[in-house]
Amino acid sequence: MTRVFSLLAVSALVIACGSSQPATIAGTTIPDTPENQAIVDRVEEYRMAMERQDAQALVLMAAESYREQAQAVGDDYGYDGLLDILRHRLRQVEDVRYSLDYKSIRHEGERAHVEVLIDASYTIEDARGEEVRRDMQDQNEFILEWSGERWMFVSGM
Repeated sequence: MTRVFSLLAVSALVIACGSSQPATIAGTTIPDTPENQAIVDRVEEYRMAMERQDAQALVLMAAESYREQAQAVGDDYGYDGLLDILRHRLRQVEDVRYSLDYKSIRHEGERAHVEVLIDASYTIEDARGEEVRRDMQDQNEFILEWSGERWMFVSGM
């Protein structure tokens, strides 16, 4: 009887300890807080706009202070460059699939750094005029800033 009681007590303790884990946003390891959920919701709006190829919606998500540091020297651009990219390059692709795997959110004052893995594919016309399907996997950091009303992208789009 003592052995059964001990087993039940240990089982109850394990269950109690297991339930003390902080809640996470569904499908992620990110702590489920109102602020984190609002950030993920905003990035999801971005993801869906990418799939719809909705340049106007994407432009409205970018802060006027938007700045992108490109990998190639001299290819940095700001808000106006982003507008040009969104309005012209999105017209060149079709059938966009864009998924994100959220890895972390780090807060720095009014800014949030969102680390994601991107898995995307799209159809584009190649130099011969033939449609080709391209796949892309990448690691990215979105930087968002609280505007007082909503989270706006300042980098990473």
